[in-house]
Amino acid sequence: MNALPIDMGLLLAGVLFTLGLISVLIRRNIIFMLISVEIMLNAAGLAFIVAGSRWAQADGQVMFIFILTMAAAEVSVGLALILQIYHQLKTLDSDAADKMNG
Repeated sequence: MNALPIDMGLLLAGVLFTLGLISVLIRRNIIFMLISVEIMLNAAGLAFIVAGSRWAQADGQVMFIFILTMAAAEVSVGLALILQIYHQLKTLDSDAADKMNG
């Protein structure tokens, strides 16, 4: 099997992470911000897998399992918060959440 060089895999992970970061900073919709954080987590997982495959170790895949677990917990908590914000404010605009008191 013809494997890709490590620098190409890390470059792809860096591009995905950068796109996710830019999207978090630009978007105002909370759901799109949550999706962007998921893209950033997947980019970090890809970097672990590429680095693990470079040294023929399973450590990168194990770390990716931990990242997927953390992403699932983050999505469940994030969606619960989004539902509460929508219930309170009737909008998913992140600027509207600045007006909350408490």
